[in-house]
Amino acid sequence: MTGRRGGRPLVPAYLSTGGVTRPSRPQLERLSVLSADGRPVPAGLPAAQLALLDLLEGGSLTVLEAAALLKLPVSAVRVLAAELVDRNLVLARPPIPPAERFDPDLLKRVADGLRALKHQ
Repeated sequence: MTGRRGGRPLVPAYLSTGGVTRPSRPQLERLSVLSADGRPVPAGLPAAQLALLDLLEGGSLTVLEAAALLKLPVSAVRVLAAELVDRNLVLARPPIPPAERFDPDLLKRVADGLRALKHQ
């Protein structure tokens, strides 16, 4: 989580997850949005989970953003977030799906209609 001069972290990512390599919630994606539940933090949480909860105090973040801020791999943050979701300390929602493209013909007709209104 904290870096050295050479850029390598002092603590390997697998240690930040307690050796767990797969999240308990496989549906947790890189763009899943995490937010703190607001419940009191129980004693005894690992440092990496506390760091993630601290990040989420200010609002919501995607798993990818949290990984960048924590300087951990996305896979490690997915494991940490899944454990916190399991403890009801973090809420996770799926990413917003990309919008479908508009029909170009519809856009042209709207633009033509707006131009016609402007010239009246």
